[in-house]
Amino acid sequence: MRLPTLAATLSAGLFAAAATWADGSPLVVESATAIVAYPGAPSGAAFLVIRNTGDEADWLILAQTDAAARAELHTHTMDGEGVMRMREAEGGFALPAGEAVEMARGGDHVMLMGLGDVSPGDTITIELTFVSGEALVVDVPVSLAAE
Repeated sequence: MRLPTLAATLSAGLFAAAATWADGSPLVVESATAIVAYPGAPSGAAFLVIRNTGDEADWLILAQTDAAARAELHTHTMDGEGVMRMREAEGGFALPAGEAVEMARGGDHVMLMGLGDVSPGDTITIELTFVSGEALVVDVPVSLAAE
């Protein structure tokens, strides 16, 4: 195999491992990761980037996984006393056309409650459902929160 062909093949493989999308879907999931405080922890969180490459806005409205008893879309808000609080995001997360939305620590995320036997190094599968009817299945590697 010639060097340019090898480089293109490796680059395509790396991109495929880092992003998930359905054929023909304008929605792409990148940089998915889940964290737990310790092996076997009862809860954790998943973070990812959703890129809407389409011409129309969409909304992430549901996350589901067999790895936890419950998965919720969560956000952080400041209460009247200056304390940051985590709560379920009513209505989900807006995905403007042509933009990327990052779910990260201290912000929007997928909260995983009632985790089964999940440890760092495992991979869990999360299904994301959107208002448009799109559903993306994402394999998410698990790591420790301190990493």
